[in-house]
Amino acid sequence: MYIERLRLKNYRNIELLDIRPNKKTSVLFGDNAQGKTNILESVYYCATGRSHRTSNDREIVMFDKEAAFVKLEIRDDYGRLDRIDISIKSGGKKGIAVNGMPVKRIGELLGIFNVVIFCPENLQLIKSGPGERRRFMDMEMCQIDKLYYYNLKQYYKVLKQRNNLLKKIKSPDDTLDIWDLQLAEYGSCLISQREEFINKISDIASDIHGKITMGKEKLRLEYKPNISKKAFYKKLVQNREKDILYGNTSSGVHKDDIIFYINEINARDYGSQGQQRTACLSTKMAEIELIKQEKNHYPVLLLDDVLSELDKNRQEYLINNIADVQNIVTSTGIDENIKSMCKNGSIFFVKNGNIEEKK
Repeated sequence: MYIERLRLKNYRNIELLDIRPNKKTSVLFGDNAQGKTNILESVYYCATGRSHRTSNDREIVMFDKEAAFVKLEIRDDYGRLDRIDISIKSGGKKGIAVNGMPVKRIGELLGIFNVVIFCPENLQLIKSGPGERRRFMDMEMCQIDKLYYYNLKQYYKVLKQRNNLLKKIKSPDDTLDIWDLQLAEYGSCLISQREEFINKISDIASDIHGKITMGKEKLRLEYKPNISKKAFYKKLVQNREKDILYGNTSSGVHKDDIIFYINEINARDYGSQGQQRTACLSTKMAEIELIKQEKNHYPVLLLDDVLSELDKNRQEYLINNIADVQNIVTSTGIDENIKSMCKNGSIFFVKNGNIEEKK
């Protein structure tokens, strides 16, 4: 799968853009704040129906414009061409269509086009709080499994209803039991799906990590659910009085975590910065391979100024192992690594929201 054409209008600082990325590597270079990351964001939006940078879609629309537009054409390995159209109004309302047919739910969009995005913030995945690691799970799994997206959406819908009720009541009632049963049902499904996902990606990441470290380190990811499937409903019942007191649900999959082990030592607490970064790189590379296994095609890889954050060995491993993946790379300059990536690729100069291909 690869992007054949991308067109933008009034997207952040980009008034008009029409680009045909290289099937292998496209490097977007230029100074900071010129629009490089905006281009990657628009691609990510077409895959997931949301930005990876903001939850407020109004920020995407160019100042003083009524709406922003994205048109993405993608071609699969069998030659089939699909088009994704997105319009985002200044008030925040958005419309999505696939091949001219309106998409009523984000779940209908997920899986049509797959991306993996890798940015400097991802290198802090291990050091960050549990919320970032849950987000990593959710965004990857939603692209692979529509049922997971449905269960996740329903879980948070019920969680919101339960929390609203907790703020209003002073003692447990029958209505709370209704929400608890539903929360336990969807939560238990999510636990099973997350456990399977982490087991798969851990096996792939472990193999990659061993190659990067030349066998010196073994990486293992472990899913840490906040609550067990069997005890889910029982725990909610036990916590009712406390939850009413604080007006919030204290247990559930919304508090899950992932533990990264290097040689069976918790990398967050005891790993060096270099070890943590290598583990993050291994996990990101594993995302690519897992999508290939699950969807039978490679995703598009978006590298947002991440090469400058990696040392020479990690840079070389990354570059040498994405030859079969269409990748779009942002950089503030053209160094030797960028040149090596562009032997069969294209270079585009980005300035003030304008883009120009360099021959």
